[in-house]
Amino acid sequence: MGRLRALLPLALGLVLALVASSLIYKWVQRKTATPIPLVSEEKTNIGLAKTDLQWGTKLTPEMITIAQIPKKHLPQGYFSDPKSLVDRVIISPLKQNEPILESKLAPSDVKTGGVSAVVKAGMRAIAVKGDKVLGLAGFIQPGNRVDVLLTVNDKEGGYGQVTKIVLEDVLVLATGTMLGKGEGNKPAPVDVFTLEVTPEEGETLSLAASHGKLHFALRNVLDKEIVYTIGATISDTLDAYRPRLQPVSDEIVNPDVKAKVPIKKTSITVKTIKGNRVGEVSF
Repeated sequence: MGRLRALLPLALGLVLALVASSLIYKWVQRKTATPIPLVSEEKTNIGLAKTDLQWGTKLTPEMITIAQIPKKHLPQGYFSDPKSLVDRVIISPLKQNEPILESKLAPSDVKTGGVSAVVKAGMRAIAVKGDKVLGLAGFIQPGNRVDVLLTVNDKEGGYGQVTKIVLEDVLVLATGTMLGKGEGNKPAPVDVFTLEVTPEEGETLSLAASHGKLHFALRNVLDKEIVYTIGATISDTLDAYRPRLQPVSDEIVNPDVKAKVPIKKTSITVKTIKGNRVGEVSF
């Protein structure tokens, strides 16, 4: 009987704990099951490019699409009204669904598309003809930067054919194809590359294109270093990676003047002593 009285408070405590736990569990379930109202974000229309667009393109309504994004995520210079974008000219390439911003558009008074809309003030656009080899088989694209190399027959200098870099870090504005004369005066596709140059560089490029063959060397867009070169001649090119041999005669032939040039000799004299005899030996 004494044991039962001792266990009664413990059993009562366990029952109360179970009841309290059950009540707390049900209360928590009711609270978590209640949906929390979501705060709706204010959204605004923004104009996007409907397809990929090249720079120099004049925008039409068919090229523009509208999307809604939260107001706090809107970029600077966006357009919410597609009518305000019609007839504007883009000066940077746009990808599909990319926002059309004021920074990617020519001034509103520019109404003509094409290369003239993307040429910077003080610069000029000049086109030169080439081929697939000249254009690195299609790897040169608008926006790339190239060095221009000229291969020409240098009659005045007497070096024969010479290849020299004549322009460096030139911006490519556009690439395209036009019909030119092929073999037998038949029409053939000719690649045309439009470069952005200064007026002085335009004179150099025009003269180079009319007197020799041009090649383009594609360079890193972040590489702005100007490299000065002396050019490459046929003799320099053939002399590359050639072992250097000592001359075996007292004369060598100068390839530039086609004449024999004497070699200046140097010698060392050594005295020798053998017993009571003194002599000299030259090397």
